[in-house]
Amino acid sequence: MTSNLPIYGQADATYQAAGGLEGITALVDRFYQRMDTLPAAKILRDMHPADLTTSRQRLTWFLSGWTGGPKLYAEHVGAINIPMAHAHLPADASSVQAWLTCMDLALQDLGYPDDFRHYLMQQLARPAESIRLMCQFHADKHTTGS
Repeated sequence: MTSNLPIYGQADATYQAAGGLEGITALVDRFYQRMDTLPAAKILRDMHPADLTTSRQRLTWFLSGWTGGPKLYAEHVGAINIPMAHAHLPADASSVQAWLTCMDLALQDLGYPDDFRHYLMQQLARPAESIRLMCQFHADKHTTGS
């Protein structure tokens, strides 16, 4: 028996499973609500500006393309190297975990199916770890003066 279900990560299956741009926008909005209210995310919230309008828009645009939908970030802002774009931040294991927790809770809050939520969280953990490593490298480089 074959399944007609889309395979996440192929073509725009992840984008469609997220609900397209409307679903991604709702996810980003809920993510930032969680970041604003979760005590464990204070470390993460402190890395952001008071006004999250630009952050919300850019994350929405990024996730659109990253999930296989329209490449809105590239269209509006240009190319991005995610780890380098965050290298100036004091991201560490705690802030990465806070980011992932906020995203996971947002996915749960919006009622995404567990298989999709687990897939997306596994995929998001990769760039999150790359960001942490780049921030650590950047901090070490400035500490040692190299």
